[in-house]
Amino acid sequence: MDTRLKNRRIANAYYNQGLEKAGFRDLTGAAADLKKSLRYDKFQTDARNLLGLIYLEMGEAGAAVSQWIISLNLQEEDNLAEEYLDQVQQSRGFLEMADQAAKKYNQALVYANNDNEDLAVLLLMRMLDDYPNFVKAQELLALLYLHHEDYIKAGRCLYQVLKVDKYNPTAHRYMAVAKQNTGRAEVEKRKLKNAFSHREMQDDDVIMPPTYKENTGWQSILNILVGLILGAMVIFFLVIPAMRESLNSTHNQEQLANLEIINQKSLEIDGLERQLEEARQAQAEAESSLETLVNDNGGVISQYQNLVRILEAYQQEDARTAALIYTETNMDVLNDGVLNETVARIHQDMAENGWQTLLTMGDEAMEQEGGAAQAVDYYSKSLQIRGDNPEVLYKLGLAYEALGDTDTANEYFGQVIMGHPDSEYADDAKEHRGY
Repeated sequence: MDTRLKNRRIANAYYNQGLEKAGFRDLTGAAADLKKSLRYDKFQTDARNLLGLIYLEMGEAGAAVSQWIISLNLQEEDNLAEEYLDQVQQSRGFLEMADQAAKKYNQALVYANNDNEDLAVLLLMRMLDDYPNFVKAQELLALLYLHHEDYIKAGRCLYQVLKVDKYNPTAHRYMAVAKQNTGRAEVEKRKLKNAFSHREMQDDDVIMPPTYKENTGWQSILNILVGLILGAMVIFFLVIPAMRESLNSTHNQEQLANLEIINQKSLEIDGLERQLEEARQAQAEAESSLETLVNDNGGVISQYQNLVRILEAYQQEDARTAALIYTETNMDVLNDGVLNETVARIHQDMAENGWQTLLTMGDEAMEQEGGAAQAVDYYSKSLQIRGDNPEVLYKLGLAYEALGDTDTANEYFGQVIMGHPDSEYADDAKEHRGY
Protein backbone atom coordinates (compact mmCIF):
# COMPACT_ATOMS: atom_id res chain seq x y z
CA MET A 1 0.00 0.00 0.00
CA ASP A 2 1.19 3.52 -0.83
CA THR A 3 2.70 5.20 2.26
CA ARG A 4 0.81 8.45 1.65
CA LEU A 5 -2.52 6.62 1.42
CA LYS A 6 -1.72 4.63 4.56
CA ASN A 7 -0.87 7.80 6.50
CA ARG A 8 -4.09 9.43 5.30
CA ARG A 9 -6.15 6.50 6.58
CA ILE A 10 -4.41 6.58 9.95
CA ALA A 11 -4.99 10.36 10.12
CA ASN A 12 -8.70 9.89 9.35
CA ALA A 13 -8.98 7.22 12.05
CA TYR A 14 -7.47 9.54 14.66
CA TYR A 15 -9.74 12.36 13.46
CA ASN A 16 -12.87 10.20 13.88
CA GLN A 17 -11.67 9.17 17.33
CA GLY A 18 -11.06 12.80 18.32
CA LEU A 19 -14.46 13.84 16.95
CA GLU A 20 -16.15 11.17 19.09
CA LYS A 21 -14.30 12.28 22.23
CA ALA A 22 -15.17 15.91 21.55
CA GLY A 23 -18.83 14.89 21.45
CA PHE A 24 -18.47 13.54 25.00
CA ARG A 25 -16.63 16.73 26.06
CA ASP A 26 -13.36 14.86 26.52
CA LEU A 27 -11.53 17.85 25.08
CA THR A 28 -8.05 16.94 26.31
CA GLY A 29 -8.33 13.45 24.82
CA ALA A 30 -9.81 14.82 21.60
CA ALA A 31 -6.97 17.34 21.22
CA ALA A 32 -4.38 14.58 21.66
CA ASP A 33 -6.01 12.45 18.93
CA LEU A 34 -6.34 15.41 16.55
CA LYS A 35 -2.65 16.26 16.98
CA LYS A 36 -1.79 12.65 16.08
CA SER A 37 -4.04 12.94 13.03
CA LEU A 38 -2.14 16.05 11.86
CA ARG A 39 1.16 14.32 12.51
CA TYR A 40 0.25 11.74 9.88
CA ASP A 41 -1.42 14.20 7.47
CA LYS A 42 -0.94 17.95 7.93
CA PHE A 43 -3.51 18.56 5.18
CA GLN A 44 -6.31 16.99 7.28
CA THR A 45 -8.29 20.24 7.32
CA ASP A 46 -11.23 18.93 9.36
CA ALA A 47 -8.89 17.77 12.14
CA ARG A 48 -7.07 21.12 12.24
CA ASN A 49 -10.29 23.14 12.28
CA LEU A 50 -11.77 20.98 15.07
CA LEU A 51 -8.53 21.34 17.06
CA GLY A 52 -8.91 25.12 16.75
CA LEU A 53 -12.49 24.93 18.08
CA ILE A 54 -11.31 22.84 21.04
CA TYR A 55 -8.55 25.33 21.84
CA LEU A 56 -11.11 28.15 21.71
CA GLU A 57 -13.50 26.27 24.02
CA MET A 58 -10.67 25.76 26.52
CA GLY A 59 -9.87 29.49 26.51
CA GLU A 60 -6.75 29.38 24.29
CA ALA A 61 -7.85 31.78 21.54
CA GLY A 62 -4.30 32.40 20.26
CA ALA A 63 -3.71 28.69 19.64
CA ALA A 64 -7.13 28.43 17.94
CA VAL A 65 -6.40 31.33 15.57
CA SER A 66 -3.00 29.80 14.73
CA GLN A 67 -4.59 26.51 13.68
CA TRP A 68 -7.20 28.24 11.50
CA ILE A 69 -4.60 30.44 9.80
CA ILE A 70 -2.51 27.36 8.94
CA SER A 71 -5.65 25.57 7.74
CA LEU A 72 -6.60 28.47 5.48
CA ASN A 73 -3.06 28.69 4.16
CA LEU A 74 -3.06 24.98 3.24
CA GLN A 75 -6.58 24.99 1.76
CA GLU A 76 -7.87 28.32 0.51
CA GLU A 77 -11.16 27.14 -1.02
CA ASP A 78 -14.21 25.70 0.80
CA ASN A 79 -12.60 25.96 4.23
CA LEU A 80 -14.64 26.55 7.40
CA ALA A 81 -11.55 28.13 8.98
CA GLU A 82 -12.31 31.33 7.07
CA GLU A 83 -15.77 31.48 8.66
CA TYR A 84 -14.35 30.77 12.12
CA LEU A 85 -11.78 33.57 11.77
CA ASP A 86 -14.45 36.00 10.57
CA GLN A 87 -16.70 35.16 13.53
CA VAL A 88 -13.87 35.63 16.01
CA GLN A 89 -12.85 38.96 14.47
CA GLN A 90 -16.44 40.20 14.42
CA SER A 91 -16.98 39.37 18.11
CA ARG A 92 -16.44 42.77 19.68
CA GLY A 93 -13.72 42.81 22.26
CA PHE A 94 -13.37 39.00 22.38
CA LEU A 95 -9.86 38.80 20.96
CA GLU A 96 -8.68 41.67 23.16
CA MET A 97 -10.16 39.96 26.25
CA ALA A 98 -8.57 36.63 25.30
CA ASP A 99 -5.24 38.38 24.72
CA GLN A 100 -5.37 40.06 28.14
CA ALA A 101 -6.37 36.75 29.76
CA ALA A 102 -3.37 34.96 28.21
CA LYS A 103 -0.99 37.70 29.40
CA LYS A 104 -2.42 37.66 32.93
CA TYR A 105 -2.12 33.85 33.03
CA ASN A 106 1.54 34.06 31.98
CA GLN A 107 2.19 36.79 34.55
CA ALA A 108 0.46 34.71 37.27
CA LEU A 109 2.65 31.75 36.29
CA VAL A 110 5.74 33.95 36.76
CA TYR A 111 4.47 35.07 40.18
CA ALA A 112 3.76 31.48 41.23
CA ASN A 113 7.22 30.30 40.14
CA ASN A 114 8.83 33.15 42.11
CA ASP A 115 7.00 32.43 45.41
CA ASN A 116 4.52 35.31 44.94
CA GLU A 117 1.51 33.01 45.18
CA ASP A 118 -0.81 35.63 46.72
CA LEU A 119 -0.31 37.94 43.74
CA ALA A 120 -0.82 35.02 41.36
CA VAL A 121 -4.14 34.17 43.07
CA LEU A 122 -5.35 37.79 42.90
CA LEU A 123 -4.46 38.09 39.21
CA LEU A 124 -6.09 34.76 38.29
CA MET A 125 -9.27 35.49 40.26
CA ARG A 126 -9.80 38.81 38.49
CA MET A 127 -9.06 37.32 35.07
CA LEU A 128 -11.31 34.28 35.52
CA ASP A 129 -14.26 36.46 36.53
CA ASP A 130 -14.31 37.69 32.91
CA TYR A 131 -12.95 34.57 31.20
CA PRO A 132 -14.02 31.50 33.24
CA ASN A 133 -13.46 28.91 30.47
CA PHE A 134 -9.67 29.30 30.53
CA VAL A 135 -8.91 25.73 31.63
CA LYS A 136 -5.16 26.16 32.30
CA ALA A 137 -5.81 29.24 34.45
CA GLN A 138 -8.50 27.42 36.48
CA GLU A 139 -6.11 24.52 37.03
CA LEU A 140 -3.30 26.85 38.15
CA LEU A 141 -5.62 28.65 40.59
CA ALA A 142 -6.86 25.30 41.95
CA LEU A 143 -3.24 24.16 42.46
CA LEU A 144 -2.46 27.35 44.38
CA TYR A 145 -5.54 26.84 46.56
CA LEU A 146 -4.49 23.23 47.23
CA HIS A 147 -1.04 24.44 48.22
CA HIS A 148 -2.69 26.80 50.73
CA GLU A 149 -5.00 23.96 51.90
CA ASP A 150 -8.10 25.87 50.78
CA TYR A 151 -9.74 22.74 49.40
CA ILE A 152 -13.26 24.16 49.01
CA LYS A 153 -12.14 26.94 46.64
CA ALA A 154 -9.91 24.50 44.78
CA GLY A 155 -12.92 22.26 44.24
CA ARG A 156 -14.93 25.15 42.79
CA CYS A 157 -12.20 25.90 40.25
CA LEU A 158 -11.93 22.25 39.27
CA TYR A 159 -15.71 21.96 38.93
CA GLN A 160 -15.54 24.80 36.38
CA VAL A 161 -12.79 22.94 34.49
CA LEU A 162 -14.82 19.73 34.37
CA LYS A 163 -17.83 21.62 33.02
CA VAL A 164 -15.67 22.52 30.01
CA ASP A 165 -13.45 19.42 29.77
CA LYS A 166 -15.32 16.54 31.42
CA TYR A 167 -12.45 14.03 31.51
CA ASN A 168 -9.52 16.39 32.08
CA PRO A 169 -6.92 14.15 33.83
CA THR A 170 -5.19 16.98 35.70
CA ALA A 171 -8.49 18.31 37.06
CA HIS A 172 -9.55 14.82 38.21
CA ARG A 173 -6.20 14.30 39.94
CA TYR A 174 -6.48 17.62 41.79
CA MET A 175 -10.16 16.96 42.59
CA ALA A 176 -9.25 13.66 44.27
CA VAL A 177 -6.92 15.57 46.60
CA ALA A 178 -9.59 18.19 47.35
CA LYS A 179 -12.26 15.56 48.08
CA GLN A 180 -9.92 13.55 50.30
CA ASN A 181 -9.25 16.60 52.47
CA THR A 182 -12.87 17.74 52.73
CA GLY A 183 -14.34 14.31 53.55
CA ARG A 184 -16.20 14.29 50.27
CA ALA A 185 -14.41 11.16 49.10
CA GLU A 186 -15.59 9.18 52.15
CA VAL A 187 -19.17 10.39 51.63
CA GLU A 188 -19.15 9.28 48.00
CA LYS A 189 -17.63 5.92 48.98
CA ARG A 190 -20.34 5.37 51.60
CA LYS A 191 -23.10 6.28 49.13
CA LEU A 192 -21.65 3.82 46.62
CA LYS A 193 -21.51 1.07 49.27
CA ASN A 194 -25.14 1.67 50.30
CA ALA A 195 -26.26 1.66 46.70
CA PHE A 196 -24.90 -1.88 46.23
CA SER A 197 -25.99 -3.34 49.63
CA HIS A 198 -28.47 -6.27 49.51
CA ARG A 199 -31.62 -4.84 51.15
CA GLU A 200 -32.96 -3.02 54.18
CA MET A 201 -34.10 -4.97 57.26
CA GLN A 202 -37.83 -5.79 57.12
CA ASP A 203 -40.34 -6.01 59.99
CA ASP A 204 -40.26 -9.80 59.81
CA ASP A 205 -36.52 -9.71 60.52
CA VAL A 206 -37.02 -8.40 64.15
CA ILE A 207 -36.20 -11.14 66.67
CA MET A 208 -38.15 -11.13 69.96
CA PRO A 209 -36.16 -12.11 73.10
CA PRO A 210 -37.31 -15.42 74.68
CA THR A 211 -37.96 -13.84 78.11
CA TYR A 212 -40.33 -11.24 76.74
CA LYS A 213 -43.88 -11.19 78.15
CA GLU A 214 -46.59 -8.59 78.18
CA ASN A 215 -47.34 -6.63 81.36
CA THR A 216 -50.84 -5.88 82.59
CA GLY A 217 -52.08 -2.29 82.66
CA TRP A 218 -51.71 -1.77 86.47
CA GLN A 219 -48.22 -3.21 86.51
CA SER A 220 -47.17 -0.83 83.77
CA ILE A 221 -48.52 2.23 85.62
CA LEU A 222 -46.84 1.19 88.88
CA ASN A 223 -43.51 0.67 87.13
CA ILE A 224 -43.72 4.14 85.54
CA LEU A 225 -44.45 5.86 88.90
CA VAL A 226 -41.57 4.11 90.64
CA GLY A 227 -39.22 5.11 87.81
CA LEU A 228 -40.28 8.75 87.99
CA ILE A 229 -39.71 8.94 91.77
CA LEU A 230 -36.28 7.31 91.57
CA GLY A 231 -35.30 9.58 88.65
CA ALA A 232 -36.31 12.75 90.54
CA MET A 233 -34.28 11.69 93.61
CA VAL A 234 -31.17 11.00 91.52
CA ILE A 235 -31.46 14.38 89.75
CA PHE A 236 -31.96 16.37 93.00
CA PHE A 237 -29.24 14.78 95.14
CA LEU A 238 -26.59 13.80 92.59
CA VAL A 239 -26.95 15.42 89.19
CA ILE A 240 -27.79 19.05 90.07
CA PRO A 241 -24.84 19.67 92.50
CA ALA A 242 -22.43 18.07 90.04
CA MET A 243 -23.84 20.18 87.20
CA ARG A 244 -23.44 23.39 89.22
CA GLU A 245 -19.81 22.65 90.00
CA SER A 246 -19.13 21.66 86.38
CA LEU A 247 -20.81 24.78 85.02
CA ASN A 248 -18.82 27.09 87.31
CA SER A 249 -15.56 25.44 86.32
CA THR A 250 -16.49 25.48 82.64
CA HIS A 251 -17.48 29.16 82.84
CA ASN A 252 -14.13 30.10 84.34
CA GLN A 253 -12.26 28.09 81.73
CA GLU A 254 -14.32 29.67 78.92
CA GLN A 255 -13.53 33.20 80.18
CA LEU A 256 -9.80 32.44 80.22
CA ALA A 257 -10.02 30.85 76.76
CA ASN A 258 -12.00 33.82 75.39
CA LEU A 259 -9.43 36.28 76.71
CA GLU A 260 -6.67 34.24 75.08
CA ILE A 261 -8.60 34.11 71.79
CA ILE A 262 -9.21 37.88 71.87
CA ASN A 263 -5.50 38.55 72.38
CA GLN A 264 -4.58 36.10 69.64
CA LYS A 265 -7.13 37.59 67.22
CA SER A 266 -5.84 41.09 67.90
CA LEU A 267 -2.35 39.98 66.95
CA GLU A 268 -3.69 38.19 63.84
CA ILE A 269 -5.68 41.27 62.78
CA ASP A 270 -2.60 43.45 63.05
CA GLY A 271 -0.63 40.96 60.99
CA LEU A 272 -3.39 40.63 58.38
CA GLU A 273 -3.67 44.40 58.04
CA ARG A 274 0.07 44.59 57.34
CA GLN A 275 -0.21 41.76 54.81
CA LEU A 276 -3.21 43.40 53.18
CA GLU A 277 -1.36 46.68 52.78
CA GLU A 278 1.66 44.86 51.33
CA ALA A 279 -0.62 42.92 48.97
CA ARG A 280 -2.30 46.15 47.82
CA GLN A 281 1.06 47.73 47.07
CA ALA A 282 2.26 44.60 45.25
CA GLN A 283 -1.01 44.44 43.29
CA ALA A 284 -0.66 48.08 42.25
CA GLU A 285 2.91 47.44 41.11
CA ALA A 286 1.85 44.29 39.24
CA GLU A 287 -1.01 46.08 37.48
CA SER A 288 1.30 48.94 36.56
CA SER A 289 3.94 46.60 35.14
CA LEU A 290 1.28 44.57 33.32
CA GLU A 291 -0.22 47.72 31.79
CA THR A 292 3.25 48.85 30.70
CA LEU A 293 3.92 45.43 29.21
CA VAL A 294 0.66 45.53 27.22
CA ASN A 295 1.16 49.10 25.99
CA ASP A 296 4.79 48.61 25.03
CA ASN A 297 4.64 45.30 23.21
CA GLY A 298 1.15 45.22 21.77
CA GLY A 299 -1.14 42.24 21.88
CA VAL A 300 -0.10 38.85 20.59
CA ILE A 301 -3.60 38.34 19.24
CA SER A 302 -3.37 41.59 17.26
CA GLN A 303 -0.24 40.24 15.54
CA TYR A 304 -2.18 37.14 14.50
CA GLN A 305 -4.92 39.43 13.17
CA ASN A 306 -2.34 41.28 11.09
CA LEU A 307 -1.05 37.97 9.74
CA VAL A 308 -4.59 37.06 8.65
CA ARG A 309 -4.90 40.44 6.91
CA ILE A 310 -1.56 39.93 5.11
CA LEU A 311 -2.66 36.50 3.85
CA GLU A 312 -6.00 37.95 2.71
CA ALA A 313 -4.13 40.70 0.84
CA TYR A 314 -1.99 38.04 -0.89
CA GLN A 315 -5.14 36.17 -1.91
CA GLN A 316 -6.52 39.36 -3.45
CA GLU A 317 -3.12 40.08 -5.10
CA ASP A 318 -2.96 43.36 -3.20
CA ALA A 319 0.81 43.67 -2.69
CA ARG A 320 0.57 47.26 -1.42
CA THR A 321 -1.74 46.45 1.48
CA ALA A 322 0.33 43.38 2.36
CA ALA A 323 3.54 45.47 2.50
CA LEU A 324 1.95 48.20 4.63
CA ILE A 325 0.54 45.72 7.17
CA TYR A 326 3.85 43.83 7.23
CA THR A 327 5.70 46.95 8.43
CA GLU A 328 3.22 47.27 11.32
CA THR A 329 3.52 43.63 12.43
CA ASN A 330 5.96 42.06 14.90
CA MET A 331 6.58 38.87 12.93
CA ASP A 332 8.93 37.48 15.63
CA VAL A 333 5.89 36.91 17.87
CA LEU A 334 4.43 34.58 15.21
CA ASN A 335 7.46 32.27 15.09
CA ASP A 336 5.81 29.82 17.50
CA GLY A 337 7.00 26.59 15.87
CA VAL A 338 3.71 26.20 13.99
CA LEU A 339 3.69 29.23 11.69
CA ASN A 340 7.44 29.40 11.03
CA GLU A 341 7.13 28.23 7.42
CA THR A 342 4.39 30.76 6.60
CA VAL A 343 6.28 33.62 8.28
CA ALA A 344 9.50 32.68 6.45
CA ARG A 345 7.75 32.85 3.07
CA ILE A 346 6.33 36.29 3.88
CA HIS A 347 9.77 37.53 5.03
CA GLN A 348 11.34 36.33 1.78
CA ASP A 349 8.70 37.96 -0.42
CA MET A 350 8.97 41.28 1.44
CA ALA A 351 12.77 41.25 1.22
CA GLU A 352 12.55 40.69 -2.53
CA ASN A 353 9.48 42.74 -3.49
CA GLY A 354 7.90 44.53 -0.51
CA TRP A 355 10.50 47.28 -0.17
CA GLN A 356 10.24 48.02 -3.92
CA THR A 357 6.44 48.26 -3.67
CA LEU A 358 6.70 50.85 -0.88
CA LEU A 359 9.39 52.75 -2.83
CA THR A 360 7.05 52.97 -5.83
CA MET A 361 4.22 54.19 -3.57
CA GLY A 362 6.56 56.90 -2.25
CA ASP A 363 7.49 57.98 -5.79
CA GLU A 364 3.81 58.25 -6.70
CA ALA A 365 3.11 60.34 -3.60
CA MET A 366 5.96 62.74 -4.46
CA GLU A 367 4.39 63.36 -7.87
CA GLN A 368 1.19 64.56 -6.22
CA GLU A 369 0.80 68.06 -4.88
CA GLY A 370 1.30 68.09 -1.11
CA GLY A 371 2.24 64.41 -1.08
CA ALA A 372 5.70 64.78 0.45
CA ALA A 373 4.55 63.82 3.96
CA GLN A 374 2.94 60.65 2.64
CA ALA A 375 6.09 59.91 0.65
CA VAL A 376 8.18 60.19 3.84
CA ASP A 377 5.96 57.52 5.44
CA TYR A 378 6.26 55.13 2.48
CA TYR A 379 10.04 55.61 2.10
CA SER A 380 10.56 55.09 5.85
CA LYS A 381 8.57 51.86 5.75
CA SER A 382 10.60 50.70 2.75
CA LEU A 383 13.74 51.19 4.84
CA GLN A 384 12.17 49.06 7.61
CA ILE A 385 12.19 46.13 5.22
CA ARG A 386 15.48 46.81 3.47
CA GLY A 387 17.59 49.27 5.38
CA ASP A 388 20.64 51.16 4.14
CA ASN A 389 19.29 51.39 0.56
CA PRO A 390 20.96 54.40 -1.17
CA GLU A 391 18.04 55.04 -3.54
CA VAL A 392 15.47 55.11 -0.74
CA LEU A 393 17.75 57.16 1.54
CA TYR A 394 18.28 59.76 -1.22
CA LYS A 395 14.57 60.02 -2.05
CA LEU A 396 13.69 60.25 1.64
CA GLY A 397 16.06 63.22 1.84
CA LEU A 398 14.28 64.83 -1.14
CA ALA A 399 10.91 64.33 0.59
CA TYR A 400 12.11 66.03 3.79
CA GLU A 401 13.63 68.82 1.68
CA ALA A 402 10.23 69.33 0.03
CA LEU A 403 8.67 69.60 3.51
CA GLY A 404 11.20 72.31 4.45
CA ASP A 405 13.01 70.12 6.99
CA THR A 406 16.54 70.79 5.72
CA ASP A 407 18.35 69.34 8.75
CA THR A 408 16.69 65.94 8.46
CA ALA A 409 17.10 65.99 4.66
CA ASN A 410 20.86 66.63 5.04
CA GLU A 411 21.13 63.70 7.46
CA TYR A 412 19.81 61.32 4.80
CA PHE A 413 21.92 62.93 2.05
CA GLY A 414 24.92 62.48 4.36
CA GLN A 415 24.13 58.76 4.80
CA VAL A 416 24.18 58.35 1.01
CA ILE A 417 27.47 60.27 0.64
CA MET A 418 29.28 58.52 3.53
CA GLY A 419 27.73 55.08 3.33
CA HIS A 420 27.42 54.70 -0.45
CA PRO A 421 30.05 56.93 -2.10
CA ASP A 422 30.13 54.80 -5.28
CA SER A 423 26.35 54.77 -5.83
CA GLU A 424 24.68 56.72 -8.63
CA TYR A 425 22.94 58.90 -6.00
CA ALA A 426 26.13 60.10 -4.22
CA ASP A 427 26.84 63.03 -6.58
CA ASP A 428 23.22 64.25 -6.49
CA ALA A 429 23.26 64.01 -2.68
CA LYS A 430 26.44 66.15 -2.59
CA GLU A 431 24.80 68.73 -4.80
CA HIS A 432 21.82 68.99 -2.45
CA ARG A 433 24.17 69.28 0.53
CA GLY A 434 25.98 72.10 -1.26
CA TYR A 435 29.34 70.34 -1.71
